[in-house]
Amino acid sequence: MQVPLYQAKAEFFRMLGHPVRIRVLELLQGGPVAVRDLLSEIEIEPSSLSQQLAVLRRSGIVVSIREGSTVSYALAGGDVAELLRAARRILTELLAGQNELLEELRQTDTPLSVSRGGSGGG
Repeated sequence: MQVPLYQAKAEFFRMLGHPVRIRVLELLQGGPVAVRDLLSEIEIEPSSLSQQLAVLRRSGIVVSIREGSTVSYALAGGDVAELLRAARRILTELLAGQNELLEELRQTDTPLSVSRGGSGGG
């Protein structure tokens, strides 16, 4: 039985759902990057980076390149970079909307007058 497209998409986005994986993909947008450079940029344990790179590699979203003793990673295709740019545009729009709402709230924020006297009774 074939997996429905919506489920495959959900699995794809779940695979992207880790901050280290997103950061790796961002760093790879400019071309292949050596693992040592990824480590210095992301500042996590080598084993953690290796684990996240393995997830990306298994999904087919990145490829590894070995040159002598140096291992680098690269995006498997340009569509991933476009997806990251689209995510950035969407987040920018969402945050701009939130900023507009926040500004509106600040402009309409008036202190409530609180009556501090007893109302009798007692």
